[in-house]
Amino acid sequence: MNPVRIIIVLVAAVSAIGLAVLMQSAMGGKRSETVAAVSAPAIDSKPMTQVLVAKRDLAIGVRLGKDDVEWKAWPADAVSPVYITNGAAAAEPQNDAAKAVKTVGDAAGLGGAPPESAVEGAIVRDPLLAGEPIVARKIVRGGEGGYLSVVLSPGARAMAVPVTSENAVGGFILPGDRVDVLQTHDAPNPDGSSQTKQVVAETVLRNIRVLALDQSTTADKEAKTIVAATATLEVRPEEAVALTRAKAGGPVTLALRAYTDLGGPSGVAADSQDSTVVRINRGGQTSSIAVRQ
Repeated sequence: MNPVRIIIVLVAAVSAIGLAVLMQSAMGGKRSETVAAVSAPAIDSKPMTQVLVAKRDLAIGVRLGKDDVEWKAWPADAVSPVYITNGAAAAEPQNDAAKAVKTVGDAAGLGGAPPESAVEGAIVRDPLLAGEPIVARKIVRGGEGGYLSVVLSPGARAMAVPVTSENAVGGFILPGDRVDVLQTHDAPNPDGSSQTKQVVAETVLRNIRVLALDQSTTADKEAKTIVAATATLEVRPEEAVALTRAKAGGPVTLALRAYTDLGGPSGVAADSQDSTVVRINRGGQTSSIAVRQ
């Protein structure tokens, strides 16, 4: 055979093989891309909702405010019925999980108010970590069982004293105010005379916090006075003993302290040897009142 023809046949054969390889590669790549596109997981369309969580670590006894809580995106299928939500998923409910989220929000009964308002002012009963959902069992609101024991400072006690508008500054004492506790009682006249009567008034406790008036632990926003029959005070054990003795010895009066004086010393008042005696002549009868500070 002619050598030229042999060369032409070999070149043609090599070209055909190369073309076939290129065609196969091209077809195989497109198929791989198609398979990859088909096998790729679909974009996650899991519904999300907003859950109220602690913005920072909260210790027992902390009173919650707006700066202590925040919204956090939460998978709808992981929302517990005890969580506080914004009442709706990110999209219209399309499955049972999303519908459950909306049900949880509706059950909150917030009436369109910001969910933060449902916990603002509540007291932390169990520690909360940053990012942890707010649940009812870990907080306590005013009027609920256990509220007063949570509000009390560590080591403090709550004691009630009877009050009227006369011995409680006309009702101007409100929960959260600070008061001095005074006691008045009869005492023997120093000169031994039975014709005159000496009434001693002394300060028993200083700078004591008022926890509640009757069952009200907070005053209404517009309230300026509360006329109550009982005032609950926060006292230390030794102050509780002094207050009990004072109640047994005679009427107890509450004296409201100025707001600027709240940082003053508090506790059982130190006995003073000095006293000021005031003599009052009423209807022809003279009485002496010794006032000890």
